[in-house]
Amino acid sequence: MSNVIAFQGYPGAYSDLACRKAYPEWQTLPCPSFEAAIDAVSGGQAQLAMLPCENSLAGRVPDIHRLLPDSGLFVIGEHFERVEHCLLAPEGATLGSLKRAHSHPVALGQVRNILKRLNLQAVIEADTAGAAELIAARGGTEDAAIASELAAEIYGLRILQRNVEDAAHNTTRFYVCSTAPQTPPARTPDCVTSFVFRVRNIPAALYKALGGFATNRVNMTKLESYMVDGEFTATQFLADVDGHREDADLERALDELKFFCSQVRVLGTYPAHPYRREHRGG
Repeated sequence: MSNVIAFQGYPGAYSDLACRKAYPEWQTLPCPSFEAAIDAVSGGQAQLAMLPCENSLAGRVPDIHRLLPDSGLFVIGEHFERVEHCLLAPEGATLGSLKRAHSHPVALGQVRNILKRLNLQAVIEADTAGAAELIAARGGTEDAAIASELAAEIYGLRILQRNVEDAAHNTTRFYVCSTAPQTPPARTPDCVTSFVFRVRNIPAALYKALGGFATNRVNMTKLESYMVDGEFTATQFLADVDGHREDADLERALDELKFFCSQVRVLGTYPAHPYRREHRGG
């Protein structure tokens, strides 16, 4: 099947919205878990997967850090999606009639102001779009969902209020993944390179390993650590840096990194999303 992109969640989830924004001509494939989305690409049911890796409010997505390095997939792009929460309810409901708001716990934590203002009880559901589906099936005037505008369209709910999130900068970053790398030509400007590595279990190994990026003037924009197989002495790192993997400075930095590591694997080099240039700090 061609032109299919997989995501975790119900139809209308923010990952679904990200797929439609980045690949408007493609068919989206909802999957019950991140593992299922990865398997859909590995098994040929989809060509790409849209996997959230971090959110400006909630931080990293731990499952992706755990799954991606051993998935066999490569990062071939990135996408930034502004999270715009809507208060959705069945026909007949009003702001005054509502008593409960259903959504994913992260989403509920991002709309505390409206929950307090309307005196709504927060009800945890597994997924934002799943909450919208539940409310549409249940009907009534006392229950609402916190979900996307797309979810309202899919499940036939009314938008009682838009942009109910507490912070206007709420944005999720996604990795776009495929079974094969799609590395831009050498010397392509504005690229990002993602890789994972494990430092040797010796004093100052991480300090020495990262020194090569400083001396070669390579900007590291992301560095996350996490345990491997539940062992406190086995730590793996996932990093993003500015630049093409074939840039001379980055090549030297990666060579120096390998000297202090037991394992280094490049997950992909891909074009930087325009969001980076628009929101680049000093």
